[in-house]
Amino acid sequence: MATIETALAEIKRGVEELIPEEELIAKLKEGRPLRIKLGADPTAPDIHLGHTVILNKLRAFQELGHEVTFLIGDFTGMVGDPTGKNTTRPPLTREDVIRNAETYKEQVFKILDPEKTKIQFNSEWLSELGAEGMLRLAANQTVARMLERDDFKKRYHSGQPIAIHEFMYPLLQGYDSVAMETDVELGGTDQKFNLLMGRELQKAHGQKQQVVLMMPLLVGLDGEKKMSKSAHNYIGINEAPEDMFGKIMSISDELMWSYYDLLSFRPLTEIQQFKDEVAAGKNPRDIKILLAKEIIARFHDEAAADGAEQEFIARFQKGAIPDEMPEFTFSSGIAIGNILKDAGLVGSTSDAMRMIRQGAAKAAGEKIQDTKWIPDNGTYVLQVGKRKFARVTIQ
Repeated sequence: MATIETALAEIKRGVEELIPEEELIAKLKEGRPLRIKLGADPTAPDIHLGHTVILNKLRAFQELGHEVTFLIGDFTGMVGDPTGKNTTRPPLTREDVIRNAETYKEQVFKILDPEKTKIQFNSEWLSELGAEGMLRLAANQTVARMLERDDFKKRYHSGQPIAIHEFMYPLLQGYDSVAMETDVELGGTDQKFNLLMGRELQKAHGQKQQVVLMMPLLVGLDGEKKMSKSAHNYIGINEAPEDMFGKIMSISDELMWSYYDLLSFRPLTEIQQFKDEVAAGKNPRDIKILLAKEIIARFHDEAAADGAEQEFIARFQKGAIPDEMPEFTFSSGIAIGNILKDAGLVGSTSDAMRMIRQGAAKAAGEKIQDTKWIPDNGTYVLQVGKRKFARVTIQ
């Protein structure tokens, strides 16, 4: 294993928050492989680049010689994580969860070393709790403590209903750490409440508390919200190389640096060199191409990355997507047909409906599927036909 100083530097690269760092150092000094956990509820079948930010960190722990478990929340997936939600999630069926879980298992091994990865399902212990176990688990926290959580607090004060089972979710996730005797749990910054619950429950059960490591959230293609399936602003790791390339090239030049920081395996010194070159006048598009090729090669291969670049050049750089285009700002809540008309991309809303149905209208390189779509807040490159473009910001 690496020296503690070297290991700590690798572990901390790109990390948003580490709670507490001194406990991690103490665990590393024990000289044993640490038990590292990352949990994911299989609420949708595809893993996207946002998920890979944390999976990459999990891979780093593998390479440092630690015991890595990718925990599939087949039980918690049926409850539904309330994190960041202003309404109760519709519960998934057991069949939905199992089907999605199988695709998760296939996709994570594009990042993790299958020979060094343990896959577990939290139904293994949560299903065995029973009614008595659930009541004992619930007794560890109060309603007042749960309402300290920001999303619960906002829903409570705005009169939005909170289902009782949603209060159970952080407790169930925390109990995973008890069952697994986790040393370090990984998650995004939006998972802080759930991750710290693991520390509290471990302490209540007489265990050494886990260290919590949180990674930044990857912003999606809209440039505002975190990447997610529900926000339609994601890049799936199983997408075709050409689609991945086009989506990466659609992100803003400013957002590109966040993608480099969170997704690239290039040395930090090389990324800084790229920034210096752009500041000196180099076209950021050239740097963005390098990022797109690196990511596509990782999830497909080098040949696919080269082919996607050539296809992009043929389709876009030869006149299809201009470097400059009209820019518009609209208030939220406006349907896509009105946006296309007011941005001058079509003559009327009926023209907009026709172009959408013909597959000739795109947002961020993706065909617009729903004629009644109301875009979320963010910035989009809209396209109608081959030559009409506009950059639209919804706020």
